Amino acid sequence: MARPGFPPRTPKGERVNVADAERMTGAERMADAERTEQSEPGPSGHDAAKPAGPLAGITVVSLEQAVAAPICTRTLGDFGARVIKVENPEGGDFARHYDDVVGGMAAHFVWVNRGKESVTLNLKDPAGMAVLHRLLDRADVMVSNLAPGATARLGIAPADLAVSHPELIAVEIDGYGPGGPLSHKRAYDLLAQAESGACAMTGFPGAPAKPGPPMADVCTGLYAALSVLALLCGKERGHGRGAAAVAVSLFDTMTELMGYQLTYTLHTGVDQQPVGMGSPAVAPYGAYRTADGQTVVLGTTNDREWRRFARDLLGRPDLADDERFRTTSGRVAHREFLDAEIADWCARHDLTQVQSDADAAGIGNARFNTPSEVIAHPHLMARDRWRRIDTPHGQVPALLPPPVIAGYEPPMGGVPALGQHTDALLTELGVTEDDIAVLRAQGAVAPTPR
Repeated sequence: MARPGFPPRTPKGERVNVADAERMTGAERMADAERTEQSEPGPSGHDAAKPAGPLAGITVVSLEQAVAAPICTRTLGDFGARVIKVENPEGGDFARHYDDVVGGMAAHFVWVNRGKESVTLNLKDPAGMAVLHRLLDRADVMVSNLAPGATARLGIAPADLAVSHPELIAVEIDGYGPGGPLSHKRAYDLLAQAESGACAMTGFPGAPAKPGPPMADVCTGLYAALSVLALLCGKERGHGRGAAAVAVSLFDTMTELMGYQLTYTLHTGVDQQPVGMGSPAVAPYGAYRTADGQTVVLGTTNDREWRRFARDLLGRPDLADDERFRTTSGRVAHREFLDAEIADWCARHDLTQVQSDADAAGIGNARFNTPSEVIAHPHLMARDRWRRIDTPHGQVPALLPPPVIAGYEPPMGGVPALGQHTDALLTELGVTEDDIAVLRAQGAVAPTPR
């Protein structure tokens, strides 16, 4: 499945202890980075003593920015693929400049770009485009999430690549997908969530809200990565040959995630209303203040759980036996009454007691945590989920990706400086130092990073 070409990557992530993770904010984090031995961040991969990833030998070239395409390629890199990030010499991925809280780098960029190699190419310059095509000659996959129509204008749309690189999997991520009245529009995470109806289901009536994480971006990137994995598997098994084009849009992803709400409305004619921390489908299901000023989240998803909730947790067999609350639809119809009863009970008990009693009753529960509390979460520590990764400004903590594959740990490579690997990649392609200097002089690649 892999083509001969670029060599494998080498450095690896190191484990982080509890104290490391608790130093992840502000001045303490910056001071910690200064104390850390400076190491040259570079391509990431496994050392010879570690098993190769399932995508070892696969090369991905990505024209990416923001979150959707970067999370796609980072996911492929987590499985062992080599990821070459092609950036504009004039500033690169605009997510590099969202903020500067990670020792001068943007938090978004650090999150989704570890383990990649950055090469700067001016794709409007014929020499820069020629370098891209030489990279694609050795690649298995190209991913892009440029502005609508940009790849076609550059001559690297999937139809073009099917001719020039007939074995390449070409993935285009955009806002709305081809062939519709909105196809020409730019779209970002919030815009796709609003257009898909997701924001109408978040928050409260009259006060819509966007979910905190960039759900449209992340899930679109994951669907794109899933498509690549399926096509690579098909090629390996002999079910697919030649070029393959994949189009994944933020809007299509969000309408898929809205599947329950759209199905409900399609068959009832009713637009459900947002219920804050609750669910329009089940009740009780929400957040409640406890006697010690904390917040607990409690939920039931079926009739048996509700009876245990009422009898064993609240000590209210009358609620368990009340015909009004016997079914899920009945409890949803009386959500406000039940929430008031539960809130009254929680207000008379500390968080620890509520969670202990809920566990004993077999009722799902969680503590309402802030990001700073999650950083030091004992469950993450107990499961050894933190590592340290290289950046141009020293090492920083980072979480392992969610999949836990027996006998394999993702490479957790460094976060690249803009154009950090340009010279090395050009040298791999056989470009001489003199020719690299010429490319720089004519603006086809950026100046050497400082």
